[in-house]
Amino acid sequence: MGARMTILYGMIDSGNCYKPRLLMAKLGIAFTNVEVSSHTGDTRKPDYVAKNPNAMVPLLELDDGRRLAESNAILLYLAEGTRLLPADKYERALAYQWLFFEQYSHEPYIAVRKALLTFPERAKDATPERLALTLERGNKALGVMNKHLAGSAFFAGEALSVADIALYAYTHTAEMGGFQLDAYPAVAAWLKRVETDPGHVPMEWLG
Repeated sequence: MGARMTILYGMIDSGNCYKPRLLMAKLGIAFTNVEVSSHTGDTRKPDYVAKNPNAMVPLLELDDGRRLAESNAILLYLAEGTRLLPADKYERALAYQWLFFEQYSHEPYIAVRKALLTFPERAKDATPERLALTLERGNKALGVMNKHLAGSAFFAGEALSVADIALYAYTHTAEMGGFQLDAYPAVAAWLKRVETDPGHVPMEWLG
């Protein structure tokens, strides 16, 4: 019997699921992708909930059967000992800082606004107030990123790291949520740097 391969349970149109796919592509890590969509209720089916009681994706299942949820935790696990997790203590802490920023100040507004505007099942939640709030706070996050990138090529030192992978996932599609990336030239230039880094793949890539 052949060796079991790492499995990634996720959704093709989820930025959170794109993060580990992109990281594994850049590091050349082989995996099997299994589509589990919240749009169709797959994440709430008993067999999946048995794997992840939080009923969300992505979920990484290792070749020994152990499982790991939460996109940024998966990034940190996969990046351990590679070029994508800084060896320097301070730069590594900066990577963690930006991972927290992505989940608390970026994803809840930039990703959510895109979902409200593009996923039919979310249309009922797209109230004028919610759209205005996500636009305001999403632009604030982009402004913070732009200010940092005006003086630095990447988010944790001068090399690509998990912080860039995490922030790239939803930033590169932000215009689908009504954000104007041309207002943030340093962010736009950084997106191109991430895309020219070796091993880059588009969001639709499934391994």
